[in-house]
Amino acid sequence: MLPAMTPAAEAKPILYGETLESLTERLVAHGEPAFRAKQILEWVYKKRVLDPAAMSNLPAPLRAWLTETFAFAPAKLVITKTSSDVTDKLLLELRDGALIETVVIRAPMDGVGADRSRKTICISTQVGCAYGCRFCASGLAGWKRDLEAGEIVAQLLEVCKQEDARTPRAKSELASFDNIVVMGMGEPLSNYDNLLRALHILNAEWGLHFGARRVTISTSGLAPEILRLADEQVGYRLAISLHGATDEVRTQIMPINRKYPLAELIPAVRTFSEKHGRMVTLEFILIADINDSPEQAYELLKIASDLHAHVNLIPYNTVEGLPWKRPSIERQDDFVEILRRGGVSATLRREKGHDIAAACGQLRLKTEESRAAAKAKQISESVASAAK
Repeated sequence: MLPAMTPAAEAKPILYGETLESLTERLVAHGEPAFRAKQILEWVYKKRVLDPAAMSNLPAPLRAWLTETFAFAPAKLVITKTSSDVTDKLLLELRDGALIETVVIRAPMDGVGADRSRKTICISTQVGCAYGCRFCASGLAGWKRDLEAGEIVAQLLEVCKQEDARTPRAKSELASFDNIVVMGMGEPLSNYDNLLRALHILNAEWGLHFGARRVTISTSGLAPEILRLADEQVGYRLAISLHGATDEVRTQIMPINRKYPLAELIPAVRTFSEKHGRMVTLEFILIADINDSPEQAYELLKIASDLHAHVNLIPYNTVEGLPWKRPSIERQDDFVEILRRGGVSATLRREKGHDIAAACGQLRLKTEESRAAAKAKQISESVASAAK
């Protein structure tokens, strides 16, 4: 059974948060035949028509009812930034004025242009973050709220809109991207119900029909929710933001480790891996003089070997206002070599989008600071004018 939606108070429900079942129920209650639900969802996901007025096979009264009943624009594009490595960052404004980020990461393929490169979409699940990882910009301004399921889906539809404009899609393609990683702003498993509802909409045949095996959910280590995810029938992939191979180091940079230390986290990850029969990824941001030592590499080797996990090493992406730095290239290479010599599958990723502040939360934070400064200036000028 799908969890209930949690729309903002007194706001219209977002159409993109509706499932076939819930939309059918609303339509039948309104006196419409049940088959209309599939027609509406086909317009949204198969034809990418988001204006009810253009849904030509629907009766005019139904189109008017849809406009009156649902929100069709829950996220407005504010800024798009493109980096030198063709990573795009989209800053979206929600109905309450909150800002979230969505990132398009392109992986060029031999013999094809940038427009036909493999595209991974990194989506957000919360406005801000409450978990306070010391190296991350997402939580610098604190946690504001969870995203609704429709706001999560809206990020993917916005990317589809942008990508469809760049490259006409083949009729057989429903999604303008190849992979989804739930690694943006927020802790995904802290917004479990809305996340799973959104992914169900994306995965369903009447939705984007996007394969679960191409969706990776990342978590900072909420052990109970990992066990809950292990019991789900749909096989999404799992990535653990580990970033420390011992409790001492992990607790220094990830406060969540106090609640769910490695002795509790690792068995939960093992349970997920065994139930779903697939390799888990351990995300490990390399921070100079914090977790980049050979000792940490050998401890990580033990964990990865035990879990039969892949390790994704990411040199730290500098965040203004935080003291951390990335290790030297030599230090990075030494770290990954220890893992590979030990028989662990490991990737060393040179970070993308560094020139457009593509690390989680950076663009949002800078925009909010700029808006706050402009508002303060406006108030100051108004006060000064009134005093004359």
